[in-house]
Amino acid sequence: MTLNFRSRTLTSLAKVFPDEYPPYMECNSLTALKNEECAFQVAFSAEYHDIRIHHFLVSVESDLDCVPYIVECTPSDLPIYSDHDPYILRNGEPGLYPDLLRPITPETRIFVPTGQWRSVWIAMPGMKAAGKHTVTVKFHYGNGTVFASTKVTVDIIDAELPKQELLHTSWFHTDCLSTWYNVEPMSEEYWRITENFARAARDHGVTLLLTPLFTPPLDTREGHERPTVQLVDVTVTKGEYSFGFEKLTRWIEMCHRVGIEYFEMSHLFTQWGAWHAPKIMANVDGEYKRIFGWETVSTGPEYYEFLKAFAAALIPYLEKMGISDHCIFHVSDEPNINIYEQYSRCAAIIEELFPGFKVIDALSHIDYYEKGVVKCPVPHIPTVEDFIAAGVPNPWGYYCCGQYKLVSNRFFCMPQARTRVLGLQMYKFDLEGFLQWGFNFWYSQLSVHPIDPFRVSDSGYAFPSGDGYVVYPGEGGEPLPSLRLKAFNEAITDLRALRLLESLIGREKTLRLLEKGLDQPLTFTEYPRTEEWLLAKREEINRAIRRALKNN
Repeated sequence: MTLNFRSRTLTSLAKVFPDEYPPYMECNSLTALKNEECAFQVAFSAEYHDIRIHHFLVSVESDLDCVPYIVECTPSDLPIYSDHDPYILRNGEPGLYPDLLRPITPETRIFVPTGQWRSVWIAMPGMKAAGKHTVTVKFHYGNGTVFASTKVTVDIIDAELPKQELLHTSWFHTDCLSTWYNVEPMSEEYWRITENFARAARDHGVTLLLTPLFTPPLDTREGHERPTVQLVDVTVTKGEYSFGFEKLTRWIEMCHRVGIEYFEMSHLFTQWGAWHAPKIMANVDGEYKRIFGWETVSTGPEYYEFLKAFAAALIPYLEKMGISDHCIFHVSDEPNINIYEQYSRCAAIIEELFPGFKVIDALSHIDYYEKGVVKCPVPHIPTVEDFIAAGVPNPWGYYCCGQYKLVSNRFFCMPQARTRVLGLQMYKFDLEGFLQWGFNFWYSQLSVHPIDPFRVSDSGYAFPSGDGYVVYPGEGGEPLPSLRLKAFNEAITDLRALRLLESLIGREKTLRLLEKGLDQPLTFTEYPRTEEWLLAKREEINRAIRRALKNN
């Protein structure tokens, strides 16, 4: 049997394409903190002429807990819009992009077409003992014969990342879970799967979970409905409203079980205009039916009276549950300047009925903040610095399909370093929170029909591939991660490492170290565009932490 096997050990920032020798820096060693997930990859290519050896196995040996994955490619018909900037992969051409991480077991057969490149991803999550450790990755036949191996040294610093302060939400779509797995909302299987995905979200930096008080009025074609995932039971008896919170209680308990402390209440008015009410189902004199929706005028007396009764019941409930200071509300997502008056009327209703609660909305126009309509704006990343200049303290930020020039984002065709650099930027500008709309949006644009995320990555030719989701639906209701999910989590750990360093040497010195060697200050649009710089900067941060701990 003849097998020509080549391999390269790479960092977590590589994206290995099947038809290309991976042009990335080698990774023979790395450093991390004790409670930080770190990772590396082994890229490989095999040429063979015997059908009996077209697959092999991978094993990992280490005193560290290691989780191996095979990196699989996902098709992309729309990697990026045509007027993109140059900081992308493959010039934005359609094709196969490495993204999906599928777990490897000792019995997993790795199939690779002859001559093509693939990679295995080795993650080291959880708590690790300080000191140097060796991780050995072996490639072998089914009979146990090892034909290739590689070693990486992992140096664990005797310190832990501080608790994540950043409020991070990646919108969690439980109706997509229900649709893909064909389970009834609120069934036991629905709750089991939902908890699996909520845990994965928390494990990757989500601290604020979109909570469907009512079916969220997001990405829905006018006149169309998304599946009902409403957590609040509404009863109407002779015109009087009453509310049941048993499902919401179960949701809160689930979140606490997986480690999520903050609750992002779903929007109380429709998207892009706040003209209508969300779909709200109720038991009306014994009949279960929709009582509000696209036909409802958002500022009309009927919906106002409903919200008034709802607030009067919800606020004491949240106080009883002990989470009222961990709840955030929305009016309407992404209002444009042309609907300022309409949005203002709806915002005034929420401010009146939910006094003292934080209300946030993603927006692009600073007028909403300057005129006091939105007190906690979530500007898209290119305008964050404008909002800071206007006096917003500890701002939030968000990106979606529209932020594809110059700034960080997480599309398939963007380098991992472009996704990860956001952590350094969020530290410099002291962001309180970050929002992205698609943790697991597996519908077409406007939720017209379901899509298969293993085959359709652009929401039906609507958004650049990767905008709508960072996890895939695995077997048995288990989420499968993506390279982009891991890169964003690394961004958050970079941010937390900087917070640790700040606690040791102060913010001023930490900022000086962050921008050391740069020709111009770090901004959301100006930053070095190489994996080498980003990884070297993180190593510099780690050395400074180690030095500060020694001096203290």
